[in-house]
Amino acid sequence: MNKKYDVVGIGNALVDIEFQVKDEFFELNKIEKGVMTLVDEDRQNHLMKVIDTEHAKKQCGGSAANTVIAVSQFGGRSYYSCKVADDELGHFFTNDMKEAGVDNNLDHNNLEQGITGKCLVMVTEDAERTMNTFLGITQDFSVNEVNESAIKESEYLYIEGYLITSPNAREAMKHAKKVAEEVGTKTALTFSDPAMVKYFKEGFDEVIGEGVDLLFANEEEAILFTGREDLLEAREELKKVAKRFVITMGKNGAMIFDGDTFIDIEPYPTVSIDSNGAGDMFAGAFIYGITNGHSYASSGKLASMASSKVVSQFGPRLKWHEAKEILGRLNP
Repeated sequence: MNKKYDVVGIGNALVDIEFQVKDEFFELNKIEKGVMTLVDEDRQNHLMKVIDTEHAKKQCGGSAANTVIAVSQFGGRSYYSCKVADDELGHFFTNDMKEAGVDNNLDHNNLEQGITGKCLVMVTEDAERTMNTFLGITQDFSVNEVNESAIKESEYLYIEGYLITSPNAREAMKHAKKVAEEVGTKTALTFSDPAMVKYFKEGFDEVIGEGVDLLFANEEEAILFTGREDLLEAREELKKVAKRFVITMGKNGAMIFDGDTFIDIEPYPTVSIDSNGAGDMFAGAFIYGITNGHSYASSGKLASMASSKVVSQFGPRLKWHEAKEILGRLNP
């Protein structure tokens, strides 16, 4: 029986504000380069005053939000459970998600008071992205935001690793996974960021429980999570927690375990301008592929093409026509 959705994502709802900086900006403002750092509202307000917001790009984001939008852009059916506030950015997020073709749990008339989360994405000339995130109301993401009926009507539940930092969100992750498992919806998890694995390993162990159907990690996250010395050892260890998994390796492509064998995915030559959202795009294109009749190898190829395109421009999304062109290259 066909399900209503290819994927239901749960994750943070953030408005991404992306801008270019030079390395000196980090030194002047005491920012750690190349990682995602959670900041409080005062800290973020301070940074907002010293950046050129007029030329910054703004769109709805959050790791899993980027992934479910990618699924939609390729022609898939996706749903997103998240939390925004009844403020200007909350309404912006809701409208942007609607325009991206993603069903969601948000209702303009039923939003809570508070502050919508936002992520300052600072991009340097070496294409490295550094994020300072104020979670705002998305920090209160809980079981209440989990749409059980949408999960039951989906092929996959996709869980964002960034949720692991909040106890109530961690409960929501476990609850959503349990709902999925009870009805035969497959479970997918992304680690999201090496810092999440480094500081919240026990939380991930708790959420993963007896295992997930599909795991997304980059090379550093795979090694950190398994505590192994190298990728060859780490990938063997990952078999214990995931039936299938994808390890992205930046300019070296990706490695997929399809449950039986390892598949090497070649990288596509590109000039990297902004790495923000590359992993999210890879996951979205890959999930679209495996839920729409493509093999794991073909889905990996699609994901590699899509992520190489997204790093060649600013922002974590493709344009609609770019997604169609990439699909055309896959199916000439």
